[in-house]
Amino acid sequence: MERQLTTAAHGHLLTNANVWSPDGAWIVYDVRSDAAGSLFDGTRIERVHVETGRVEVLYESQRGACCGVASCNPVDDRVAFILGPENPTPDWQYAFHHRQGVFVDAARPGEAKNLDARDIVPPYTPGALRGGSHVHIFSGDGQWVSFTYDDHVLTIRESTGQGDLNQRNVGVAVPLSAVTVPRTHPRNHDGALFSTLVTRTVRHPRPGSDEIAKAYEDAWVGAAGYVRADRSRQERALAFLGDAIDLQGNPITELFIADLPPLHAMKKPGDGPLQGTPTTRPQPPLAVLQRRLTFTADRKHPGIQGPRHWPRSSPDGSRIACLMRDDAGVVQLWTVSPNGGPPRQITRDPWDVASAFTWNKGGTAIAYVAEGSVMVVNAAMGESRRLTPADAAGSAPRPEACVFSPDGRQIAYVRSIPDADGTLFNQLFVVTATE
Repeated sequence: MERQLTTAAHGHLLTNANVWSPDGAWIVYDVRSDAAGSLFDGTRIERVHVETGRVEVLYESQRGACCGVASCNPVDDRVAFILGPENPTPDWQYAFHHRQGVFVDAARPGEAKNLDARDIVPPYTPGALRGGSHVHIFSGDGQWVSFTYDDHVLTIRESTGQGDLNQRNVGVAVPLSAVTVPRTHPRNHDGALFSTLVTRTVRHPRPGSDEIAKAYEDAWVGAAGYVRADRSRQERALAFLGDAIDLQGNPITELFIADLPPLHAMKKPGDGPLQGTPTTRPQPPLAVLQRRLTFTADRKHPGIQGPRHWPRSSPDGSRIACLMRDDAGVVQLWTVSPNGGPPRQITRDPWDVASAFTWNKGGTAIAYVAEGSVMVVNAAMGESRRLTPADAAGSAPRPEACVFSPDGRQIAYVRSIPDADGTLFNQLFVVTATE
């Protein structure tokens, strides 16, 4: 059964995962006006009670800032989201490298705390970022936060042609210590967590190598990591997409994984300073291991393909799902082991998977949008089932999110629905996932 949860005449946008409160009673969202969320103009983080439809404002931005892309902690009432610049100036407007992560406790609405610190004046501060973070997702135990990152320092230097490029990377914020930075710039600020990058990119990847020019669309592997081939446990890892170059010199997007060290080792520098230098980007901690999981250059349709999506791991960490085209050119769901090996095709539908997707609690099913419907597929058998009627019109489920509730009984998604005047507004829906 499908139910509409919101009716207000403004936009409602879901993040691609972690939109349900731990008890499954609430769904968090932002109020950006643009249907796809590409216009970052929302000023509130809200939540709606799934049973009653009651709406609560968790945070309202001030002093010209906007906010969005909200996600819940899986074990407590903290909600993380992006905050754009307060008191924006001509030289500091909202941009990929001018945003930050904050969080608010649902029990204390309006009291946002900085998640990551920022220091953009050399020599910089270990544990602080030098740019902007985006899509903040808590780990399964609610202690670490992953994000994608763009570097302000390198963006400003790019016009000189010197030093590293600003290339998107993946980072984590961890509970080692709060980070205090010097007030050497008005945009510097302290943060509650210690932040580092955990991916490595290069300006010019060597053709046919595992080097990448961009790391993005990250996802935690397992609620508590995964089991290695030798039966030991890797406690924390992130899957992500990486842009490589094939032997013919063509760009190709593949699936990668970063195995992360224990908490105490996250402060140990690797190939360079964690905080970077004026001409080089921040470097991952010493013990981070970056590996390539897919090798698709020889396939008929090489590379990770389809709509924008984030790899998603099964709760036990044994399978990482992503989208690729089959030999007929149809976008299908596939899974890959975090230990490597050939991809396994899950869906075998005649239509493209058309959205981001999530696993249910037991790792038995994946929810996604296809042919204008919310669908679920049995992850073992590959049998797809339609949960909502096919709708090819403008009110079809949107591609940005299709998110299982914590108990696996419901799926949250967004439709663009016309009001009485015919104006389209994104509204939140849920559908029952069980038969």
